[in-house]
Amino acid sequence: MQQTTTTSFRKLCAEHGIAVTHQRQVLYEVMHGMEGHPSPEEVYAKVKKKVPAISLATVYKNIHLFVESGIFRKMSMHHGSVRVEMNSEAHHHMVCSRCKAITDIGEEELGLAPSRNKLPGGFLVERYSVDVIGLCEKCQQA
Repeated sequence: MQQTTTTSFRKLCAEHGIAVTHQRQVLYEVMHGMEGHPSPEEVYAKVKKKVPAISLATVYKNIHLFVESGIFRKMSMHHGSVRVEMNSEAHHHMVCSRCKAITDIGEEELGLAPSRNKLPGGFLVERYSVDVIGLCEKCQQA
């Protein structure tokens, strides 16, 4: 299994023009194994267990590299901190206004099916991103 992961990571880097390093591979594997929309600090805490010498700055730099190359997407910063989007399927987000938890919700669950790629004023749509703001079940019970 480890060899398959290493081979697929090397292929992914080659497709996106990124040099392969041990730190990047560990970072990618950790991020790929995380659920939700982790912050760089959450990723750093997990990566540091596997690569003790890694710095938070290196984690940030490589997350930005992964985002710029299209491997992952960055969510907007208005959720409290930078969050990384690893789900490439069309979806939107439910954001808890209290604890800032972010949960994916499908377009069909919201009753949305955006099909227009041009909006008024000639605005060209790259993707739709709807944030549903409210209280998660955990915060409602608190």
